[in-house]
Amino acid sequence: MKKNILYAQSGGVTPVINATACGVIETARANRDRIGKVYAGKDGIMGILREELIDTSKENKANITALRHTPGGAFGSCRYKLRSIEESRREYERLIEVLKAHDIGYFLYNGGGDSADTAYKVSQISKKLGFPVQCIGVPKTIDNDLPVTDSCPGFGSVAKYVAVSIMEASLDVESMASSSTKVFILEVMGRHAGWIAAAGGLVAREEGDPPHIILFPEVPFKQREFLKKVKYAVENYGYCSIVVSEGVRNSRGKFLAETGTRDAFGHAQLGGVAPVVAEIVRSRLGYKYHWAVSDYLQRSARHVAAKTDVDQAYAVGAAAVKFALEGKSGVMPVIKRVSNNPYRWKIGEAALGRVANREKMMPKSYITADGFGITPAARRYLGPLIRGEDYPPYDRDGLPKYVRLHNVLVRKTLPEFDV
Repeated sequence: MKKNILYAQSGGVTPVINATACGVIETARANRDRIGKVYAGKDGIMGILREELIDTSKENKANITALRHTPGGAFGSCRYKLRSIEESRREYERLIEVLKAHDIGYFLYNGGGDSADTAYKVSQISKKLGFPVQCIGVPKTIDNDLPVTDSCPGFGSVAKYVAVSIMEASLDVESMASSSTKVFILEVMGRHAGWIAAAGGLVAREEGDPPHIILFPEVPFKQREFLKKVKYAVENYGYCSIVVSEGVRNSRGKFLAETGTRDAFGHAQLGGVAPVVAEIVRSRLGYKYHWAVSDYLQRSARHVAAKTDVDQAYAVGAAAVKFALEGKSGVMPVIKRVSNNPYRWKIGEAALGRVANREKMMPKSYITADGFGITPAARRYLGPLIRGEDYPPYDRDGLPKYVRLHNVLVRKTLPEFDV
């Protein structure tokens, strides 16, 4: 008997997470003889617990295809982590009730490390609660910090955005440096791993090219060495361009921008590190500066997405459905690099237990000896991930044509549940 798929998006969205959704839905529709409907959780796991399920069969083929080039999370996402069954047994029981009520045989959860943990827990606990469901984790994270997979869908496009942004902003600063701004600081995401910050280093091909300094979470911030580097750049190149990761820490291991609060996943809430670094430059060296925070712009900039990233995002969605049809559970499709030159990749498989709640940091071999730049090894790794263009279609007014789905909810059959 045909079973239904339940797909949900979790955590911070990416420029290409909807391409993964497109891969899931189109692959499922191509297997109608074996799969019933594809439902999507409204706002991730929270919507599933509330029995707010979107019937994607109500969307026409053109709208589903348009997901491939639309940013954001088409079905809504959330930052909500399931606790252990000992702490929150009722949540798991409710989850199983929803799955039973809507004849769900396959649960596909699209997210990062915390989401892999959720999918893993459901795969284990659903058996104990008498309703085994095939659970497939689907990777995404702009931070590129999931283990096992060579790269993470979402990262390549953000890396491209950051590299393009620091290149263009640096040309602006350089043209005005003799009489105006001498230091420009771009803050990027990356709490513990400096992959996004490292991507800015792809711009620096020759001596004097920006960014002149990259501040990584993996390298403790040393103010004296940093200021020396800033001064050298200004005196020799006329200006200094800096990329700083939000997760930069001091020598005592404290975030430079920690606010003292925590988010829904228990992570330290960070403020802006760019103004902190800018104030150090102003107070110690007196240079005029500007700073910018890429923030949501970097993870929603679908108009400059990397084709490699779009293709990989779609591929993991399609593979997740194929894994489910093959009877697999507790696994995640991952990207395997076959070769660097020419760059080739394929889809592999990893157990969720190897992915959940683990982070992949930048290798020391990717960071220069002075701690402020990237090495040729890092360039060889990062370079292929930002290659290729995959522009969205544009309308007659010059704006991208993005789709907004109807998101028709399935009729509820269970009592209300507070999340």
